[in-house]
Amino acid sequence: MSLDRSDVERIAHLARLAMNETEVPEYTESLNSILTLIDQLQATSTEGVEPLAHPLDAVQRLRSDEVSEANQREALQACAPAVENGLFLVPKVIE
Repeated sequence: MSLDRSDVERIAHLARLAMNETEVPEYTESLNSILTLIDQLQATSTEGVEPLAHPLDAVQRLRSDEVSEANQREALQACAPAVENGLFLVPKVIE
């Protein structure tokens, strides 16, 4: 597939890109080289090639969920201005 000047100008218009008249040939050449590379990649035979690993297939190594510290609720809430039933009480900020 090859793009010409009008194709590049239309793409630039659709993408809302401003281009000078002097930039159009450079962009045309760049886009054509990208499309040529894509054609080469699509023409490559992948028969017999194993698929690459997928991140969703990975298994996370998780540590066991065990208590590692002593309960310090009373010590931490001792300096709080208001506490009720082991919870911090804060002023209402949304009406």
